[in-house]
Amino acid sequence: HLCMMMRGVEKQHSSATTSAMIGAMRERKETRDEFLSLVSHNTMAY
Repeated sequence: HLCMMMRGVEKQHSSATTSAMIGAMRERKETRDEFLSLVSHNTMAY
């Protein structure tokens, strides 16, 4: 895909992830930090 080639990705079957934060996640650092902290843990409690 051309945008990856322009960034210098040379590996044939590479993948890329695009993310965007909107609303409270973008506007409030505390909300964003709390969310990212929660999802970064490898263990999940149900």
